[in-house]
Amino acid sequence: MILKDKIVIITGAGPGMGQAACRGAAAEGAKVVVSARSVDAINAIAADINAQGGEAIAVPCDVSSDEQCKALVQTAIDTYGRVDGLVNSAYYHPDWNDLISHPIEQVTQALDVIAVGALRMAREVVPHMKKQGKGSIVNISTLATRKPMPGEGGYAMGKSALNQLTRQLAVELGGTGIRVNTALMGWMDGVPLQHFFSSQPDGGDAFRAQRASEIPVGHIPPDHACAQAIYFLLSDYASEITGAALDVNGGDWVAV
Repeated sequence: MILKDKIVIITGAGPGMGQAACRGAAAEGAKVVVSARSVDAINAIAADINAQGGEAIAVPCDVSSDEQCKALVQTAIDTYGRVDGLVNSAYYHPDWNDLISHPIEQVTQALDVIAVGALRMAREVVPHMKKQGKGSIVNISTLATRKPMPGEGGYAMGKSALNQLTRQLAVELGGTGIRVNTALMGWMDGVPLQHFFSSQPDGGDAFRAQRASEIPVGHIPPDHACAQAIYFLLSDYASEITGAALDVNGGDWVAV
């Protein structure tokens, strides 16, 4: 259990990566503060974690609100006395259009939720982590910041700003014991993608096969497997890693 007894806040804990990260972090021994806008969704996740012998609480939060971010972190402190890790997974995805066609309001919302929301959360946890002399922040980004993809422009702009936030905070917080890293996810097999497949005439078989053939590992990586990179970055095994951007996409992007 590489996260045993660590207190970890995870935002954006909806279907897919956020939910997988909550369940997996709990399985690795973390006490998880499950957060998203949907009260019913996070209550269900926390209840399931507790039923499986883990420990979790659910705290609703819209990361576009300063007040709600403050309340989320304060609840974690009031409940557990500290915060060891923060996973910024909350996001907003504009409509699937070319970037030039995206309504500006949707692009600014993506930037506000993804990047500014992560900054809001960091501002709340950093003072507590500084007092502890230790902490880890993991920002969840996307392969679309490496490889521009149709329909992903506004979303990728938000995630690109998040990547820069990682680098900036890693430098500014150097020497405090707080590490800040990014995990860049690619195509992931999970609930959101399965919903997309179910909308296809053949159940998505052709698309799945095509995508799998284009990824070096030969399959679309499962979200729960990709989430393991998050636990590593949160853990003490990554004690000397900060400011890094870890590609978690089955080799879909190979850096040179």
